[in-house]
Amino acid sequence: MLFLSVILFAVAALGGLVLGILGFRQRDLPMWLSLIHGAVAAGGLITLILGVVQGNAGLLPIISLILFFIAALGGFLLFSYHLRQKPHPKGLIVIHALAAVIAFILLLIGIL
Repeated sequence: MLFLSVILFAVAALGGLVLGILGFRQRDLPMWLSLIHGAVAAGGLITLILGVVQGNAGLLPIISLILFFIAALGGFLLFSYHLRQKPHPKGLIVIHALAAVIAFILLLIGIL
């Protein structure tokens, strides 16, 4: 289950990278990409929760889960800016991305 989480978060990260670059350039973000990014990341979060709840995860995947949850909250907030067609705060983009990248690295280390 944890390996599937890594795959889903890696795919979500590709979309997130494109969205982050566009957001920093204050360009219009494609709604379809935002929705796919969020859906795939949500799938990663669900599989990570299942992996942790099954009890076969160590400390790093648990910490990763907490950080991914924080990243998800930031993602919801960023999506609200998208829906309101407002510029995305660059600081929030950075916090969202940093939380997700650190969580991803911890998850990778935790399953290796």
